[in-house]
Amino acid sequence: MTSILDLLIGFIVAIIGYWVKTTSDEQKRIQILLNKTREEYATKFELRDDMTRVMEALHRVEDKLDKVLSK
Repeated sequence: MTSILDLLIGFIVAIIGYWVKTTSDEQKRIQILLNKTREEYATKFELRDDMTRVMEALHRVEDKLDKVLSK
C-alpha cells in the first residue's frame, strides 16, 4: 500500500513540476516578446516626421498631376 501511495505522490509531484516548468518557459517567452516590442516602438516625433515626409511627397505628386492635366 505504501508503494502505491509513494507512486501516486511522485506522479503528482512530477505533474506539478512539469506545469511549473512550462509556465516559467511561457513567461520567459512573453517577456522576450515584450522587450522586442518596446525596442521597435515608434515615438510620436518619429511618426510625425514620417507623416510630414509622406504628405510632402503627396503634395509633389499632386502638383505634377495638376501640371499634366493643365496641358
